[in-house]
Order: sequence, then structure tokens, then C-alpha cells
Amino acid sequence: MSKPIKRALISVSDKTGIVEFAQSLSGMGVEILSTGGTFKLLQESGVSATEVSDYTGFPEMMDGRVKTLHPKVHGGILGRRGTDDDAMQTHGITPIDLVAVNLYPFEQTVANPDCDLPTAIENIDIGGPTMVRSSAKNHKWVTIVVNASDYGRVLEEMKAGGNVVSDQTRFELALAAFEHTAKYDGAIANYLGSLKADGEKTPFPRTFNTQFEKVQEMRYGENPHQQAAFYKEANPAEPSVSTAVQLQGKELSYNNVADTDAALECVKSFKEPACVIVKHANPCGVAVGANINEAYQRAFQTDPTSAFGGIIAFNRPLDETTARNIVDKQFVEVIIAPGASEAAVAIVGEKKNVRLLTCDMWGERVAGFDYKRVNGGLLVQDRDNGMITQQDLKVVTKRAPTAEEMQDLMFCWQVAKFVKSNAIVYAKGLQTIGIGAGQMSRVYSAKIAGIKAEDEGLTVPGSVMASDAFFPFRDGIDAAAAAGIRAVIQPGGSIRDEEVIAAADEADIAMVFTGMRHFRH
Repeated sequence: MSKPIKRALISVSDKTGIVEFAQSLSGMGVEILSTGGTFKLLQESGVSATEVSDYTGFPEMMDGRVKTLHPKVHGGILGRRGTDDDAMQTHGITPIDLVAVNLYPFEQTVANPDCDLPTAIENIDIGGPTMVRSSAKNHKWVTIVVNASDYGRVLEEMKAGGNVVSDQTRFELALAAFEHTAKYDGAIANYLGSLKADGEKTPFPRTFNTQFEKVQEMRYGENPHQQAAFYKEANPAEPSVSTAVQLQGKELSYNNVADTDAALECVKSFKEPACVIVKHANPCGVAVGANINEAYQRAFQTDPTSAFGGIIAFNRPLDETTARNIVDKQFVEVIIAPGASEAAVAIVGEKKNVRLLTCDMWGERVAGFDYKRVNGGLLVQDRDNGMITQQDLKVVTKRAPTAEEMQDLMFCWQVAKFVKSNAIVYAKGLQTIGIGAGQMSRVYSAKIAGIKAEDEGLTVPGSVMASDAFFPFRDGIDAAAAAGIRAVIQPGGSIRDEEVIAAADEADIAMVFTGMRHFRH
């Protein structure tokens, strides 16, 4: 049975809310032990507390490296009530029932580009994690609090139950404590493991330690026979599907999350009002417009068949007109945008199953890692944030693109980056005309893009084409010429580049090389 909290030890680096927490504990008759800066703050705030060095009879030493590493502290935390009472009494150890600790700001310290190794080392907390782990291990009797957001919860239970915290809450707080120290130790291992003998750093540490928090368990995974859950990074660096808020609709499925991520990441690359429609993680329609309603209608026009049951992403808040057009025009699984008007939310609400998500507006893309799981391992790489400007392009054909063609080529290249390889994108007037995705042969992706355009009654002649990687043979250009393509953007770099350029010249096609590939697997 839970016992009332009589004694607490408080030692925090992040002092958010700690004075109010300590004042409340003191007001409930709890004796408070504290250390260093926390003790000084409590004293200045009029909170009665005993410094740990006075409690143990052993002074802080070695510039604060040794404060709480003492049997009177850890015996008081780890002692099993009813089992270790005689040993505690023999050695003058009194129980410590609540521990509020958070750790030196190691991650913030090493995030500073000017941080050197000695500074990092001094910001590795030793006593803090030891107290946290001791308390969490002995959570049957000890309440451990590592997050300021939990202070209120603990106080409410104590006030309601005679200074008692429930078994369930102590267990949950203990779990949070172990998660806290695991993340902390992982950050230290990542930092030290990225240092080379010559003082240089590698972005890929010896062991890869990162932490994800469970957002939800799902009905099933990619297929109904698979179990699944969705996790997010502990500190997402930018607005994304993991930070989005669901305003209405059914619970997101595994495939919904994957497809929504693909749609949102693609639409983020456009500065003008844009719409991206995704099916099975591939864009099936992308367009830019004067507003998002125009962009949506043009994106939908690319491939209405594939858009059925798709995911729609915008880079502007969803408005009433656009919401009405979507609801009246098609069946949609998810809509995501950086905001939505009240009227738009009400309109989407007419379709109870449609999932409407909003996220904050994003800024410049943030550097980070992409992960790919393989059996028994993990591939880690820099996120593909690479993008060229018009000035980076090299015209390799006799004819240079017109200004209009160049605008479409840049648009087309942005889209191709988000299409599964081998990727071919046809576009005209800042609208995709046809998309060929995921084919083992590049020429077949080109043929599929043309077929898709013809099937939807779109005019291919006069369009431009983007390829995510070089053409190994001239057949891809020949297929484009037969379809009426007038300009091509591709990385270049094939041993048969001259042959490919000759094919373009024969068809009076303008072609530019980017020097940058965008494989996507």
C-alpha cells in the first residue's frame, strides 16, 4: 500500500516551475532536501530546505562533481520499506519518498558549434542519472519526477489522498524516468561516438541512438495481418505529419501516415500556392496556381482516376471554396494543410470519415537524417534537401529552353524528386501532365507518363519532361520525342550522354543537365 510522502529531494537544472512545486510540497508538511543552485533558489524564494551536504555530513566537492553520491542519499532512495528498515536505522538513513531531478543540459551544450570536448565532458551529469535510476527502480515506494509538466499531476494526487501518490502514477513516472536517462545516455554516446582521433567529427556515430515516442497504435499495418504503431521523434525539427493535429475523421491508418508524409514533404518544396495529390506514396497530380483552389483543380486533372481515395496536401491554409470542391468532386482519405478556416472545417465535416489534418507553417528545410530499415540493419543518410537553381543548369543541346519551358522544367524537377525511381514527369504550365513512377526501366516510365496523359485527355505535345536520373540510352529521349516533349531536364552523367544529346538535337528538343540525381526508393 502507498505511504504518504514525508521527505523529498529536489535537484534540477531546468528550474521551470520548481519553486511553486517546492512551496506546495512544503505547505503539505514535506521535508525538502536540495543541492547547489536549486537549494539557493529555494532559499531565496523563502522555501524551507536542507542542503544535502548538511544532511549527509559530507561537503560538495570537486567543483560540484560529487554532491549526492552518498549512502544516506541512495540508501534513502533505494531502501525497501519493511525489508531494509533495520539496515537503514543502523546507519542513520531516513527514507526519501519523492525525488525531483532533471539533468545537466548536455544536448543543448553540444549543439553549440563552439562546444569543445572538455566543456561537453563537464556537462555529463553523473549524480542526477544515478538518483533518477535509483528512484525509478524503487518506484514501489518512491515517486520520481523528471518532467516539470508532471508537477501538477503529483500535487493533485497528494492533495486528494493525504500526501499519497498512486501505484499507477509512480509506475508511469518511473517509466518516464528511464526514458529520460536512456535519451540522455544516447545523446552522450552519439556525441562521443562521432569524434575522431584528429578532433574532426563524423555525422555518423559509432552507435546510432535516437528516441521515438509512440503516438498511437494502429488497427493494422501496411496489410491487415500486420500489427503497427506510429512513433514520432522526441523533438521534431520542423512541422510534419508527426506534428500535425487531426481535426476530424477516422483514426489515421499506417498507409495514411506514410502517404500523408509523402504528400506534405512534396508540397513543402513549392513557394507558390500548390497542391499535391498522392496515392501509394507517389504523387499522381501536382500543380501550382494563383490560389490553392486553382492548384487543386489542376492537380486533380492530371489523374482523376488515381486521385480517388488519395491524400491531398496544400502549402496554404485550406479555405472554404477549396474544401467544397474537394468534398463535391472526389473521395479522399486525408487532407493536410498549414491551417484551415472554420468554414472549411465545417465543409469537410460533412464527410465524417475524411481525415483533416493541420500543421504549423514551415520555414526553410531543416537538415536531418533519413532511415531505411533492412533485415538486421539500418541505412542512415542525410535528408535529400538538395535542389538546384536555374543558374546551376547546363544547356547541352543546340536549342536552349524558352523562358516558359525553363519555368516548367524547374517545376517538373521539383516533382520528380518525390516520385519513386525510375521517375519520369511530364509537365506543362506548372501542372503535371503525366507521371511514370517506379519502373525498372526508365524508358517504360517515360512511356507510362505519356499513356497516363493521353488517357486523361491531356495534351502532351509542347510539354517538358524531368528524369530523376540520367538516361542510360537514347530510347527515353526517343519516346519523349514521339510523345511531343519539347524540353528535358535530367542529371546527366551517363557514358552515353553524347548519344542522348544527339537524340535530343535530332528532335529539336532542348535539354539541360542538373548535375544532381534524385533517386527515391
